[in-house]
Amino acid sequence: MPIPKKLLNHLDKNKTKYEILKHRTVYTAYDAAQTMKRKLQEIAKTLLVKADKKYYLVVIPAHYKLDLAKVKKLLKAKKVQLAKEGEMKTKFKVKPGAITPFGTIHKVEVLVDKALLKVRDAIFGAGSFTESIRMKVKDFLKTEEAKTGNLGKKK
Repeated sequence: MPIPKKLLNHLDKNKTKYEILKHRTVYTAYDAAQTMKRKLQEIAKTLLVKADKKYYLVVIPAHYKLDLAKVKKLLKAKKVQLAKEGEMKTKFKVKPGAITPFGTIHKVEVLVDKALLKVRDAIFGAGSFTESIRMKVKDFLKTEEAKTGNLGKKK
């Protein structure tokens, strides 16, 4: 399945520079790193989180584990949990593992772990199991107006 046109149009409209990387079928950030022979630090892992009744996309480096307590503190939320696969399918019309970190096309806010700022370029999921997008982290933050914070910890 190719990258959704909606995503490419969004990037082009915002004049965001990106490169499409074709690869064999992968379902996890770890598999993406192995397949593309990249360090886990360069792979941006996207997780859908529900804080109180609102959804957020949380982007962390692939070698990190999400810390829900840190997300809860940053958002000043009462309850934070990972969204269920069914919610991804019904609310966001995406297959689990194919969610993109581009919150503007999903109409949700984006949170990025500060550890991702340590790399210049990162590889982001693009709504496809066979293609990813590589772009500058600072361009991603600007395009998505993402909020940064400490959201995870090394595995």
